[in-house]
Amino acid sequence: MNITVEKKPECMATVNVEVPADKVASERQNIVSAYTKQAKIPGFRPGKAPVKVIEKRFDKQIKEELYSKLINLGCEDAIKQEDLKVISVNVTDEPKLSDGGELSFAADIILAPEFEVPEYLGIDIEAPSDEVTDAEVDNSLTDLQQRFAEFNDVERELADGDFAVVDFTATTDGKPVADAIGKSAGFLEGREDHWTKIEDDSFMPGFGSGLKGLKKGDKKELTLTMNDEFPLSDVRGAEIVFDVTVKEVKEQVLPELDDDFAGKLLPEKGMDELKNVIREQLGEEKKKSVADAKVNQVVEILNERVDFEIPAALLEQEAQGNAINMIERAKQQGMTEEMIAEQENEISESAEKQAKLNLKTNFILQEIAIKENIEVNDQDVIQRIAGMAQQANKPVKKYIKELQKANAIQNVRNSVLIGKTIDFVVEKANVKEITTPETTENDAE
Repeated sequence: MNITVEKKPECMATVNVEVPADKVASERQNIVSAYTKQAKIPGFRPGKAPVKVIEKRFDKQIKEELYSKLINLGCEDAIKQEDLKVISVNVTDEPKLSDGGELSFAADIILAPEFEVPEYLGIDIEAPSDEVTDAEVDNSLTDLQQRFAEFNDVERELADGDFAVVDFTATTDGKPVADAIGKSAGFLEGREDHWTKIEDDSFMPGFGSGLKGLKKGDKKELTLTMNDEFPLSDVRGAEIVFDVTVKEVKEQVLPELDDDFAGKLLPEKGMDELKNVIREQLGEEKKKSVADAKVNQVVEILNERVDFEIPAALLEQEAQGNAINMIERAKQQGMTEEMIAEQENEISESAEKQAKLNLKTNFILQEIAIKENIEVNDQDVIQRIAGMAQQANKPVKKYIKELQKANAIQNVRNSVLIGKTIDFVVEKANVKEITTPETTENDAE
């Protein structure tokens, strides 16, 4: 075959292939022979139909199969000849068959980026201990207490730890917040029957604590300045005036932490068993949190140590997928179409940034896998698919068929490879155990 490869910017290349006439004729003859043996033609015994009848009857299918096979062979030869690392191949135009019998075609190829693999053995990272302290178990018990608390109506002033049920409206510069900023303001548009705890950091700084001392039926005007972390960027630094009416005063009554309380959560069990269950759950959560922290640090360091161009087409595709997922999550969290549209630029920028990080990380880890001979066997893939099927609540065989139909089995294999490789790099890292502020406080106690 006559093959030329023209490499282009942004990890692209164009391959031009010319297949000699004798190769075209030979491959066509093989395909026609296969049709002759298998085709069922009325009036002829199987395998006995004349070649010309077969060629006429299956002309379109023979042509499609011939072109497909020669294109695949041509691209394979081009990849081997130029030692290309190919992500995808797209034949741009219909192949051309010359009067002399030669077949020619062109294909656009997306190439994996070329770069020097950064040093990945012995990376220095930090992580807290995954051991569960008694204080953490006690904190979880306190959270359970609060979750099962009762709230009694009381006729007195609001005090620290109480809950107020309020109606409120919010304005800035004398206008409703939504009118002032020209778009939806979410909860700053006001609420009815809103519960807020009387403490400094409840709802927003200064709101809950500002109601202390009020009684049922009291009204108060609170003027608060929105800080730089406030979710709605349009009002950061602005003064918001809240007109608040207290409708109810609630006193929180916590249940006793005793065996009766434990029995409500674990029938026929006591506090010791409840504490053991909490410790086990916290242990699993901390192990995952620590493992994630190690992975995040390794990924960040690997990305800092090398830079290279990401295929533009691949980056665009990944970013679009990220944006779709981000929008779906926003809808599930209650954001309206209008609110999402207002954040379109932020979503696009975030989606592209995450896409670049994901793709760059994958390319680095794939190269490390090659250098370290890390491989994925069929059992690894089946095990991963079984887990995915269980999560999707579908039978494994049905789920496999769905993946095959979507040509997604290779994606699963690649995901397993990436996971095994990052585990390898983390295992080889130098991990320094650090003391968290929470641990320091607990130790001091």
